[in-house]
Amino acid sequence: MAKIIVGVMGPGDSASEEDCRNARELGRRIALEGWAVLSGGLSVGVMDAVSRGAKEAGGLVIGVLPTADRQGASPAVDIPIVTGMGSGRNNINALTSDLVIACGMSAGTASEIALAVRAGKAVILLTSDEPAIRFFQSLDPKKVFPAKDPAEAIEIA
Repeated sequence: MAKIIVGVMGPGDSASEEDCRNARELGRRIALEGWAVLSGGLSVGVMDAVSRGAKEAGGLVIGVLPTADRQGASPAVDIPIVTGMGSGRNNINALTSDLVIACGMSAGTASEIALAVRAGKAVILLTSDEPAIRFFQSLDPKKVFPAKDPAEAIEIA
């Protein structure tokens, strides 16, 4: 049976310390569940933090890179997928994930959430951005769930 793939999306360079702490803990908890982590794969922000957390717990890490080579990938990525697609890779992230956890908020993260909702995927929002939570829940209240911390996000998953 194939592993469950949990996409963790979030800010890169603009990620807050809290976003990165939450992402690292999410990665650890996802790995302990035996699930694979999928992220944007770069060595910045939420992408790097979730990859490192999963790797530290012995998990499998998939990185869907926006670039045309592996340069800039997080050293914790096991399977780099080179796309050369820039932000176009967001659709790959959303469609490949069995469910998506948004850790923090940015324009790219919002794009990935919208694509996941459109594809009928469950989305968990680990953010304090109340307007974003209200907006995404209004799109599909049966598929979009807020979480207050990484433990609750995994419980919902």
